[in-house]
Amino acid sequence: MNRAVGPAVALIAVLAMIGYIIFGPTGLYAWGDYSQSVEKKRVILSELTKKQIELQNRVNLLDRRRVDPDLADEYVREKLGVMHPDEIAIPLEPGAKP
Repeated sequence: MNRAVGPAVALIAVLAMIGYIIFGPTGLYAWGDYSQSVEKKRVILSELTKKQIELQNRVNLLDRRRVDPDLADEYVREKLGVMHPDEIAIPLEPGAKP
């Protein structure tokens, strides 16, 4: 019986390592979760990048040296609360002509 204890402990240790490799937090099953997580993060990153570009464009339009008059008028009237309830601000594309 004493001769079987050593190999039994070694076998249990090897099985535990194999189980950890397969089922552990960085194991084979976790790889699928990582790829899905990375894809979700890429989608979120693309949305945030788009939002950042829109905000940067708005900041550029509000530059003190060359303010877009329509945007400044809309911004001031909205912040001061002087827009009438029946007024609607319609944003135009940067290159569109009215």
